[in-house]
Amino acid sequence: MRMVIFGLTVTSSWGNGHATLWRGLIRALARLGWSITFFERDTPYYAGTRDLDQLDGGNVVIYPDWEDIRRVAERAMKQADVVVVTSYCPDAVEASRLAQQACRGLRVFYDLDTPVTLARVEQGERPPYFGPEGLADYDLVLSYTGGPAIEALKAVLGARQVMPLYGHVDPDQHRPAEKRAEFAGDLSYLGTYAADRQAGVEKLLVRPAARLPDQRFIIGGAQYPQEFPWSDNIFFVRHLPPADHPAFFSSSRLTLNVTREAMAQKGWCPSGRLFEAAACGAAIVTDAWPGLAEFFEPGREVLLARDTEDVVAALQLPEFELDGIRRRARERVLGEHTSAKRAAELDKILADALRNPVGEPMKEAV
Repeated sequence: MRMVIFGLTVTSSWGNGHATLWRGLIRALARLGWSITFFERDTPYYAGTRDLDQLDGGNVVIYPDWEDIRRVAERAMKQADVVVVTSYCPDAVEASRLAQQACRGLRVFYDLDTPVTLARVEQGERPPYFGPEGLADYDLVLSYTGGPAIEALKAVLGARQVMPLYGHVDPDQHRPAEKRAEFAGDLSYLGTYAADRQAGVEKLLVRPAARLPDQRFIIGGAQYPQEFPWSDNIFFVRHLPPADHPAFFSSSRLTLNVTREAMAQKGWCPSGRLFEAAACGAAIVTDAWPGLAEFFEPGREVLLARDTEDVVAALQLPEFELDGIRRRARERVLGEHTSAKRAAELDKILADALRNPVGEPMKEAV
């Protein structure tokens, strides 16, 4: 089976959550027999921050602009069983229109940013990755977010069939690692700076750091502004490539997950970082959002933090309690949230969609 993907990026994990997810999923799909080609526009931002030379399990086509690649893309679509276009793909509209003409198989849109998509539409905007027709021309829409967002994609954007395909982690890449002194801390946080996440970061990391001046807090990520409220016990590590994530997560007593505002409001949208941290054996403290309990059991597999006091209390837990949380979270993620698990789900979803005429109900993958 042949799959062609038009996405944001797979070669650079800088400032985005797409690349790492695609790498794990493509690798796992290749093991199931899929032949995959990923088309990525050569944007300066990602060109200067690439951390992947060769895609394990697939091929990457990097192109300067759409007109230069259009004929190659058309030939690939004609040979493909499935064409996937993703949110934030810079040429999503053009790729979609070409797929309507050239693809004889299944045309799929994968929204890796569903809460942002719906929030922008609700505010009267149209995201640049689909045209005025919305998602009605696709045979299938995959959503990184479940829950009520599934029906919203149908009602608001005209999607005909929608299935959730949640985040995941490749345990071959994310696993417990040796601690490293530069990442050592009592509480760590890994995430790109986002304005709509800043209030949560301040409440759950900056304020606890002020309350506990003798403890060490560490932030890893990209795009942090000069005006971020740093303090003497908050240390910063500039963008970390995926290869350094295991050591980062393994080097602190606790690691923090903060969900972007749109994702938290919609719910059922677990961050890929949440799965990565659990796979690395980290003890996780996370903000609360609807649907969290479907992925991890609060209090046993992750600790909930609704305010500064909850984080301070978590940092005072004895090591044996944190060890239990680490063990149970890792067991959960290895059992339910690996890239291989998601690839098997996607393989079944696509097989069902190829068999079922558009408009007939599909069974959710198990």
